[in-house]
Amino acid sequence: MSAPETPATQTSATQPPAAPAPPLSRRHRLFAAGFRAIAASRADLWLGPVARGRGLILTFHHVRPGRPGPYDPNGLLAITPDFLDRTLALVRRRGFEILGLDALPERLAAGGRPFVVLTFDDGYRDNAEHAAPILRRHGAPWTLFVTSDFASGQGRLWWLELEEAIRRLDRVRVPEAGLDLPARDAHEKSAAFAAVYRRLRSGPEARLLAGIAALCAEAGLAPGRMAGGLCLSWSELRDLGRDPLVTFGAHTISHPMLAKHGEAVARREIAEGRARIAAELNRPVTHLSYPVGDPTSAGPRDFALARDLGFATAVTTRPGHLFAAHADHLHALPRVSVNGHHQTEAALSALLSGVPFLAWNRGRRLNVA
Repeated sequence: MSAPETPATQTSATQPPAAPAPPLSRRHRLFAAGFRAIAASRADLWLGPVARGRGLILTFHHVRPGRPGPYDPNGLLAITPDFLDRTLALVRRRGFEILGLDALPERLAAGGRPFVVLTFDDGYRDNAEHAAPILRRHGAPWTLFVTSDFASGQGRLWWLELEEAIRRLDRVRVPEAGLDLPARDAHEKSAAFAAVYRRLRSGPEARLLAGIAALCAEAGLAPGRMAGGLCLSWSELRDLGRDPLVTFGAHTISHPMLAKHGEAVARREIAEGRARIAAELNRPVTHLSYPVGDPTSAGPRDFALARDLGFATAVTTRPGHLFAAHADHLHALPRVSVNGHHQTEAALSALLSGVPFLAWNRGRRLNVA
């Protein structure tokens, strides 16, 4: 809500070559260059002891095989099973302990060996199919944050609806956002997605949902139908819950950007989302992930709500490592996204070192305002 590098696909006379990976945006080209520079200078090793915190929380969404096609605007949210496997191996080689989220508050306060916590947002079926076997093989505890509407087969995966609508259309019109854009090929579709996403995300969520619903209608899609195909059902979640390495966390009822709504709506989304998960899975739910999770989607009011509602921790998508001072801000914890556009050891080593966050956070260790 952030073109994987994968081994080349072998071809034969009966297998057409894979579609070319989509070009990286200027922003992601800069990220890639930065990761390469850190690797070349070995700054992840000599500057890491200064930049690295006591630990970090990694964020994942989709884990699935295959490489993207030329139009893949949500590709940043997907990594391959092979890269997850390599990620866990590198984490251990670099001396990190893989820690369950339940243990984080005590370890953060007490210090000790550096740690990594693994979190997966939204509740996608590919997490059970492709990620869980790898996590079990590594003996790695992990937390799956469940959006209760998605587990019920409803709710708006609006970023995926937007992707699919634009895939089907050759022109994208969003009058309320002042947009009328061509979408005849992968390049134009990618540009149209970026423009619509940026324009609608900056305004009220109701306008965003209505605008994407109108595009879906024009493209012959029914909004709210994707979750049933992509997300784990309650029955599947109960099956997954037999694995002792899995902890379930709350991700609200409907995945709203909480800061764009009044306090009553935000409180209901957080509290009732948790209650539904606890009832369906018959287990306590003590951790929360704020949907989208950036400063425009979750702020101090929402951090206070999570604390008042009794959550042990709540995680954002504000980037950064965890430092001792975060022990006093357990409901505004930063995370580090494992990005599908940067599936390289150089990128992962840089993120584990904390070095990129010296610049991204302008030297701040805490970002809770």
